[in-house]
Amino acid sequence: MKVVSLNVARPRLTLYKGATINTGIFKQPVTGRVALRTLNLDGDQQADLSVHGGIYKAVYAYPSEHYEYWRRELPDTDLRWGMFGENFTTQGLTEELHVGDRIRIGSAIVMVRQPRMPCYKLAAKFQRDDMIERFLHSGRSGLYFSVEQEGEAGEGDSLELISQDRKGISIAEMNRLFLREKYNRNLLQKAIATAALPEDWREYFLPRLSRHGG
Repeated sequence: MKVVSLNVARPRLTLYKGATINTGIFKQPVTGRVALRTLNLDGDQQADLSVHGGIYKAVYAYPSEHYEYWRRELPDTDLRWGMFGENFTTQGLTEELHVGDRIRIGSAIVMVRQPRMPCYKLAAKFQRDDMIERFLHSGRSGLYFSVEQEGEAGEGDSLELISQDRKGISIAEMNRLFLREKYNRNLLQKAIATAALPEDWREYFLPRLSRHGG
């Protein structure tokens, strides 16, 4: 596994459906070593901290392999690295990783925390009203990390899996639970029992489990 491209951006204004919105989704590749800190990469910033950023969404990774799928789905769209707002465009990383898995990137260590649930700003980036639905149904969510150890990272760095929580729910399973298997009791129990799962996700899943006799 490795970093194919490291991408950052400051918030900027863009137009969508006649409204001006402020967003940090327009990531651009950068070269050299970049400091990876507890809340983000140097040179990167989220616009709306009520739904973006924070320790459990410090940095976002998106597999480069998914771009082939999107090139077939969106043949008229120029898909360059960073198009999905990711900080790390990766090779070899998949949604089969578990919440709680720890990965070394350069001199930093990150932990897998949650899938990406897109907001309207993804639709604004692509200028497509159907982009959120397409993204969710594709199952190609990418992964959010928390930063467990600050360090430096850059294009070409290897992604070294240094520990796994094999009992933890995988990102792929969370995607299934969010969209297609909302009341899968086994997956709900697995998610809630995953120690590294952010508390807001646990609170989101608990009522479903209670509703079905958990």
